[in-house]
Amino acid sequence: MADTIVTVAPTGAFPTKEHNPAIPLTPREIAEDVYECWQAGAAIAHLHMRDDAGKGTMDKGRFVETVGRIRERCDIVLNLTTSGDLNATDETRMAHLIELKPELASFDAGSMNWMHSTLFINRPDFLEKLAAVMNENGVRPEIEVFDSGMFYTATHYIHKGILRGPGYFQFVLGAPGGIGATVENLVFLKSLLPPDAIWSAFGIGAAHLPILFATLALGGHVRVGMEDNVFYAKGRLAKNNAEFVARAARLAREANGSVATPASARHILNLPTPKALAA
Repeated sequence: MADTIVTVAPTGAFPTKEHNPAIPLTPREIAEDVYECWQAGAAIAHLHMRDDAGKGTMDKGRFVETVGRIRERCDIVLNLTTSGDLNATDETRMAHLIELKPELASFDAGSMNWMHSTLFINRPDFLEKLAAVMNENGVRPEIEVFDSGMFYTATHYIHKGILRGPGYFQFVLGAPGGIGATVENLVFLKSLLPPDAIWSAFGIGAAHLPILFATLALGGHVRVGMEDNVFYAKGRLAKNNAEFVARAARLAREANGSVATPASARHILNLPTPKALAA
């Protein structure tokens, strides 16, 4: 097996300290958590920000502070969300990409009913603007696929040259309103991919482990973290995000594979080394 990239999603936009007291919310907490996850084997950190009330925000200043704190301590690949607040404007969803030019950012390839309670809107005109901003600023899209229709939307943009192929796909299984988190659904989604695409997957909540095991067996990369699941095992809260990362890294090695470093993840994903790390 080739190197397995372990991505950590430490915060997300919704879990709170009430769900798990260990979830990091402030820039300082997130940066410290990401550093511990890097030490445990994470090659990529997928970052969301929270406001003073603990709610998801696209505040550019918080991204700048958090990224600065992380870059002072480690070389982990940074993947910034573009969907951390359902009420954000098109401009605030992209401003931090222009300012920070991260290596990766999420590209949510379609709209959906979110959590059976509201709408997660990604209009075609917004997705085209987002792709243009990413291309102009050297940001590679992490194409988040919550259902098979989003895969076909992404391939439409690749065929039109709006997104650059072959694509880096993140399969999101188990979000209410999206595709269910079953191994059969994961195998189906993987079957849609062109041979040269790079892919990763994760299951939300109780489906975390089955999808993790199946993804490793199918040769994919993996994502873990409290954005998606606050329990390490049934009835037992995770002590921290590094605990999830350490388990994923151990499982990858026990499957006779190896765990990607940030440098090897950059090679796999054809990412340039950030100027802040190149000196």
